[in-house]
Amino acid sequence: RDPDYSGSVTLSDMQNQFVSQEIIFPKDGAKMVLISGGKFSMGDYFNDGLHDEKPIHDVYVDSFYMDAYEVTNRQYQKFVDATGSQPPKQWEDPKFNLPDQPVVGVDWFDAVEYAKWVGKRLPTEAEWEYAARAGTNTSYPWGNHMEQGVANCGQDCGDEFTYTAPVGQFPPNAFGLHDMHGNVFEWVEDCWSEVYEVAVTDGSAVLREVCMERVHRGGSWILSALGLRSANRDFGMTRCSHIYRMKGGGFRLAQALP
Repeated sequence: RDPDYSGSVTLSDMQNQFVSQEIIFPKDGAKMVLISGGKFSMGDYFNDGLHDEKPIHDVYVDSFYMDAYEVTNRQYQKFVDATGSQPPKQWEDPKFNLPDQPVVGVDWFDAVEYAKWVGKRLPTEAEWEYAARAGTNTSYPWGNHMEQGVANCGQDCGDEFTYTAPVGQFPPNAFGLHDMHGNVFEWVEDCWSEVYEVAVTDGSAVLREVCMERVHRGGSWILSALGLRSANRDFGMTRCSHIYRMKGGGFRLAQALP
């Protein structure tokens, strides 16, 4: 645990305020876990990444709920059926279309429309990294080196999956979140910035009036283990043609406390 970390919600607080550690969100049936707010240092501690992970800066994050798993094909199918939205191209590919595999081939606007339909939102980038670190300041939540068989990636992970894994195949982090590292890239709310000089410190998203590129976090089944570090950042075009959408791109959702 980061020595500077200070949680803002105690067990007593949660009991007194009737805040549950876990909930099942009604519309999509997703398990969500309570992420108790606090302060953390965001960015690359070990100079393992590119300049976009600097400088390290302290951020305070309010408590929120986050999906324990990435949104699956089964869940996204309900959205497609209800709204008439275009299904991902990858549903034609048996390597990616099992019901419990994370949905891929969705651009940022697809993820936002799903979130609106469900009644949740994309996490901010700060919320995402805070949740992924789960109280640690190491490269990964389990330490500074990739361990074998704890995540799905394209190189050095020692996992059994050639493509995306069904959600929940690997142990959760200390906050109870699965697949925060590897499996699929996860869209967040923020506009892409090449450096952290523009970063905010209150856990909110970095937004601009014109935002053609959005951040996605977590690495994927395509990347090497280095791309799965908690601090690693990447981005994609917000609106992509159906043909060129990422085979590694998915998402999970967040929700403010009631």
